[in-house]
Amino acid sequence: MHADAYEHGPGQSPEHDPEHSPEHGPEYEIYDLVGVGIGPFNLSLAALADGTPALRTLFLDAKPAFSWHPGLLMEGTVLQVPFLADLVTMADPTSPWSYLNYLREHDRMFPFFFSERFHIPRREYDHYCRWVAEHLPSCRFDARVTEVEWDERHEAFAVTHRSADGAVSRVRARQIVLGVGTNPVVPEPLRPLLTPAHAGRVLHSADYRTHRARLAGLDDVTVIGAGQSGAEVALDLLRHQDGSGAGGPYVRWLARTPAFAPMEYSKIGLEHFTPDYIRYFRALPEERREELVRAQWQLYKGVSEETLAEIHDELYERTIGGTEPRAALHPGVVLVAAEPERAGTSTSTSTSTSDGYLLTCRHTEQDALFEVRTSAIVAATGYAATRPAFLDTMAKLVDWDEQGRYRIDGDYRVALDASVSGALYVQNAELHTHGVGAPDLTLGAWRAATILNAVAGRTVLRVPERAAWTTFGAPGARVPEAGAPVVWP
Repeated sequence: MHADAYEHGPGQSPEHDPEHSPEHGPEYEIYDLVGVGIGPFNLSLAALADGTPALRTLFLDAKPAFSWHPGLLMEGTVLQVPFLADLVTMADPTSPWSYLNYLREHDRMFPFFFSERFHIPRREYDHYCRWVAEHLPSCRFDARVTEVEWDERHEAFAVTHRSADGAVSRVRARQIVLGVGTNPVVPEPLRPLLTPAHAGRVLHSADYRTHRARLAGLDDVTVIGAGQSGAEVALDLLRHQDGSGAGGPYVRWLARTPAFAPMEYSKIGLEHFTPDYIRYFRALPEERREELVRAQWQLYKGVSEETLAEIHDELYERTIGGTEPRAALHPGVVLVAAEPERAGTSTSTSTSTSDGYLLTCRHTEQDALFEVRTSAIVAATGYAATRPAFLDTMAKLVDWDEQGRYRIDGDYRVALDASVSGALYVQNAELHTHGVGAPDLTLGAWRAATILNAVAGRTVLRVPERAAWTTFGAPGARVPEAGAPVVWP
């Protein structure tokens, strides 16, 4: 443990700073860095910054406590990255906030050792993150940020946040980091059905666990989406079918992708999740980056081989003796339309609870339309970064690209108007500029260390110059943030 980790923690009141005059009051404390949102990525930054007491940091989140994808924390699901990709280890293995230290603190080191796990249960990863968040003095929950604006007089960002009981507080920050996460994406045909009348019958997989028991009791459930979440929901529903084949829902799995494909997990293939690939990707023209992200779906939207094998095993078990499986898998399918049905008739204007839904689908390779009738729909269709409403007050100071997205440099700093002397950073909103590693936990600690070094203006944590055996790009290509030639072997 760092010797000074708790003596002058970054969450303490900076009352001894000469800039904090009495007239400011506690609601106007000035921090070197304020983080908005406490998911794994900002929590990683908070944990790494905890070993740097010279920096005053504060992290705010609207939730009452840390939670990570609670709707998908089913028993038996595991993290898709090894346990070393925790909040800190890939940047600082000596940190007290490592997963291994979590095991030690909870007397689970021997059980973990004997289990010979490299990929840990998701439920335990969530518990590990909650343990870190509860012990870091810089993390403050029940603090919904409502406004961020540039205070030119004090050369700082003014951050307003509100608690659930309505209490309003304000702090100032020389630098801001956004870690607000991503929001569920639902196919356009399903959006009109996301109303209270269809609650628990039409939903995103983010809410699956909440409605799991009800879905398991229906006759027919359709899962849309070929990624890990879609696979896990389909597998869980299959496991709710009883041995006779009569109980539990008929499970239909639809996917836009041409196949239910495994995630790329070869040792060389994983080098796309290294700083080397990020530097290469950032130097490409924008249109080429857009093409690559679409083409590389198996790098970050595929399914683990283990989950695909488990689905196959469930189907195999159910067909012993010639029994037809109560399941169907349809890749290469796009949802065209969806409407509620009642008693054998359909109407797209019904506001009452429906008996089921009629889906119109198109098989992309055959260009053939077909219909599906189902009792419920689970859209495991991913997440996307969106602009948070609290940035509206300073939106004119952000240099948005042609598609309204952040322009982000190699230190994850957002391009702002020249009049703003402070810095704004983002985490997991840079898929378009940094590539497929943006949402991946593997690069979380490395990215947090990169931001921490930029915030501190010095090297707090050393980050590797090279991490991959693969040469991305032609020899002699230039590193975009430095302009210096890469030295190739």
